[in-house]
Amino acid sequence: MEIIITKGDITEIKCDAIVNAANNSLLGGGGVDGAIHRKAGPELLKECRTLGGCATGDAKITKAYHLPAKYVIHTVGPVYRDGHHDEAQLLESCYQRCLEIADEYNCHHLAFPSISTGAYRYPILAAAKIAVLTIQNYQEKCLKKVEIVCFDDYTYSIYKKVMEEKK
Repeated sequence: MEIIITKGDITEIKCDAIVNAANNSLLGGGGVDGAIHRKAGPELLKECRTLGGCATGDAKITKAYHLPAKYVIHTVGPVYRDGHHDEAQLLESCYQRCLEIADEYNCHHLAFPSISTGAYRYPILAAAKIAVLTIQNYQEKCLKKVEIVCFDDYTYSIYKKVMEEKK
């Protein structure tokens, strides 16, 4: 499985599924979540209302509507407190569950944002190490390409550095 790091807007990525860094309600919010909901259109919110929310560390899938992907996999990352409240395990679980769901839905190309590093304040270097290691260790069935889409130069530089170290 190919893992690539790109800089850009995840709502513009043409792939089988994009991952939404959502909140527990799945009903939209700020950052990546708000951008995905705005671009997907009101149909996404309508479908999300039927899902009953999502636990931290888990993931659920919907159609992508007006996005250039087939699906949106919504995952709820942990709010970073101090690193002693299972944050690392919960973040790893987010990536793992998204990969499993992508395979279950026969996705070949999956795009992730940097989960929990915005409003949820997870330190980017620690989050990048968890993301890259979890993806590298995943035993894929259908997935051929996993893309980590970084919104800004700083996040991109951290993920690139982590990828170089993990080769």
